[in-house]
Amino acid sequence: MTTNLPLSDELIAEANARETAALEEDYAALGRQLDRRGIDIDAIKGRVAGFSVAVPSWGAGRGGTRFAKFPIPGEPTTIHEKLEDCAVINQLSRVTPRVSPHFPWDKVSDYAGLRQEAASLGLGFDAVNSNTFQDQKDQAHSYATGSLSSTIAETRAQAVEHNIECIEIGKQLGSTDLTVWVGDGTNFPGQQDLGRSLDRYLEAAAQVYAALPDDWRMLLEHKMFEPAFYSTVISDWGSSILAAQELGPKAKCLVDLGHHAPNVNIEQIVARLHRFGKLGGFHFNDSKYGDDDLDSGSINPHQLFLVFNELVEAELHPRDGFNPSYMIDQSHNVTDPIESMLSSAETIAACFAKALLVDREALHAAQEGNDTMMAFQALRRAYNVDVAPILAMARMEAGGAIDMLSVYRQSKWRERKAQERKPVGLGAGIV
Repeated sequence: MTTNLPLSDELIAEANARETAALEEDYAALGRQLDRRGIDIDAIKGRVAGFSVAVPSWGAGRGGTRFAKFPIPGEPTTIHEKLEDCAVINQLSRVTPRVSPHFPWDKVSDYAGLRQEAASLGLGFDAVNSNTFQDQKDQAHSYATGSLSSTIAETRAQAVEHNIECIEIGKQLGSTDLTVWVGDGTNFPGQQDLGRSLDRYLEAAAQVYAALPDDWRMLLEHKMFEPAFYSTVISDWGSSILAAQELGPKAKCLVDLGHHAPNVNIEQIVARLHRFGKLGGFHFNDSKYGDDDLDSGSINPHQLFLVFNELVEAELHPRDGFNPSYMIDQSHNVTDPIESMLSSAETIAACFAKALLVDREALHAAQEGNDTMMAFQALRRAYNVDVAPILAMARMEAGGAIDMLSVYRQSKWRERKAQERKPVGLGAGIV
């Protein structure tokens, strides 16, 4: 299929030409440094070139705060405009070739046509996401009492039907994953029976699971709080893995980095889920206080590195296969969403690259010998490496931009779209 990429190839090529000599010098210097450690920089670059992470369709716009939404000029209002912006991100970064759509937000009448439209922009589709955490116009039954765990049978049936509809849409888009997150829970002690609410969830989720094609996965996303602040039906990785084990082998656990209590050891959760063959994927973001949905690595990049350290270990020692679904999931309230996702994509790829640099032999020897300091240093040496030249070289060779943000701003994409697109109205937030 002929592609119709949104930015000029000449713009990227001209910008790269100004940066290539400096990049080659930095890459060669880093290559010599790594060679002294017995690491082939080109091999690492090859692994980075093969790495990818999906972007969310909804992430192309500003998410708003709890109190208000402050739209940015040129913000997309349709899935078609969202795909354009996602194509800009991938054209510059060359690491985000898939888009994860959310329904009913991204509903269209022709999904085969939407798939072709995405392909013409150099994009494919990732996991489809269902929405049973808010009521839609003309919806028969409210989710105020919950969705898959609601005490009202008709509401549960409606939530099941919507998830199955998402599967049918996903088939047409070429997706093979369904992500299920529910906001079901309580705000007061005694509001619901904690055991029976989980039973209702499992019964309803089993109906969704039964509709999965053989090659599909059902990714269960847990969240400690919000909008339920006393109890959440699938509140943590323990609840998630127990539900996944009960549902069957196609049910896996999805980890959102912001969906945990402060100070939770997320990298240990990764290791545990992998140990039992239930590691399904990640939603990358960052957190300072709660589920802040900040840009990936903006607060705690070292934690993101430690997560990827466990992922590399899992890849080297696969259990029931190793095919995690990676997606950026963050809310852009004060930045241009395209710039934030470019920055996050680079940070995520950098943490992957650093994890590849870990001397596994030295790490494992130190671990088995109970040499705490040398085990820690094996990780720290890799983390301290500036892998930017590797990422930039991989991008340039794939046709992306060495300096992504600079080229994006030179393109005047946002300014042009502000003139073409319908303005987004002011929003009241979620309070």
